[in-house]
Formats: sequence, C-alpha cells, structure tokens
Amino acid sequence: MYEYPLNERMRTFLRLEDLFERLWHFVRAPEAYDHHAALLTIFEIIEVCGRGDIKTDLLQELERQRQTLTGFRGNPGVQLSLLDDVLNEVAHVIPALMAQPGKTGQHIRDNEWLSTIRSRAIIPGGTCEFDLPSYHAWLCRPLSVRQQNLYEWVNPFKPLEDALRVTMRLLRKSGTTQEVMASSGSFQQDMKGKTFQLVRLWVDLDLMAVPEISANKYVLHIRFTQAGIQTRPAAIEQDIPFRLAMCNF
Repeated sequence: MYEYPLNERMRTFLRLEDLFERLWHFVRAPEAYDHHAALLTIFEIIEVCGRGDIKTDLLQELERQRQTLTGFRGNPGVQLSLLDDVLNEVAHVIPALMAQPGKTGQHIRDNEWLSTIRSRAIIPGGTCEFDLPSYHAWLCRPLSVRQQNLYEWVNPFKPLEDALRVTMRLLRKSGTTQEVMASSGSFQQDMKGKTFQLVRLWVDLDLMAVPEISANKYVLHIRFTQAGIQTRPAAIEQDIPFRLAMCNF
C-alpha cells in the first residue's frame, strides 16, 4: 500500500505519523541503541513541528471533520451509535490538543541536557561517548530508568499524536476503493474539479511494481516502475492491476 499527499498539510501529517510509529517502536524496545534512536526521532518530530503551526492545522481539520459528521445525523443510512462514537472521539481530542501550552516540543527545547544532545546529533558520530559522557552514562543506566525518562519526554506529545491519529483515520475511511488497471504501466484519471487530500494505492507485491504518483487539481497520473535496489527504476510496460482510493473528508 502506498499513500501520496495532495497538499503540504497532508505531507506534514504523514511525516509526523511515520515518526510517531517509529518513536513508539524504539521507546518500547529494550536496548540502549533503541533508546538512542528514540531520542533522535523525538528531535525529528520537533523539527517537523517547527516548520508550521501543526496544532492549528490539526484543529482546523478536526473541526471540519466534526461539522461534516454532524451533517450525517439526518441521513437514514447512517448508524447513529457509530456516528456518536466517532463524534465523541473527535470531541475528546480537540480540547486535549487545545489545552497544550506553548509550542510543540517546548519541554524538549527547555531541557538543557537534551538540547545539548540535539545539537550534537546533527553531526555524524557527534553523540559518541567522548563527546557526550553524560549521555553515555544515561545509555548505560537500567532499562527501567531509561524508559521512565523517555515516557516523561514523549507523553507531552500524546494530545498531538491522538489528534493526528483520529484525523488520519477518518480521512482514510472517506475514500471509496476502486479496482483499476494501469495500461502498459500507466494510469491517468481526471480529477473533475474535485479537491482531494490523499491518494491511497494497493498493488500486488509479487508484481514488483512501484508507483510514481503525481497530481494537481486537474489530473492524477500514476506510472509504475520496476522495483529494484541496484539500478535506476525502469518503466514497466505490462498492464498492472491495482486498487485506488481518493480521500477527502
């Protein structure tokens, strides 16, 4: 499955989503190198969040989704109990996100010890033990101590992560999946003046076909290339069946 963002806000959301998944993988792992990777991922999250007002963007998306969902109440084909569950979830994450004080990740920036590690982490090999002996000492501490510290640093991101999770789940569910064919490895679809935020694409892994996706407000174009790690991707000339969903809530 491949996903392609159709605006800058969605690019940021997908990057953050990927970083949070990676973060929790490393936080829950037992080794010191895992926790080093977790810290580096926290620093990446701060960098992404620092490029725009992520909190405001998420609140705008959630409010727009809430208004759309509320409009479904009069639809006889909608199961009200499920609709209420979703609306309650949205109603829960919005105030939690609004209650977050200051800039995202400010607690990391205000920690002088973490800021020192962060400034060294951008240098290749810059967190070596002779550069940061106190950091080396922390990595040698017991697993329980390291994980407790990591949870203290990660938990302030939870309202943002929860809001992002709800936003992306609702957006993905808004897309209707269709079976399509890329003739001679190429597919094109007229956007018909409609605005979408996310393209989702599923292709059989055995076909070794990797999609190159481009889109604007007029047309979606997909070109499949041969998956490989040794040479430059080559265009596929055979017909490629795949599934496609265009998402916009």
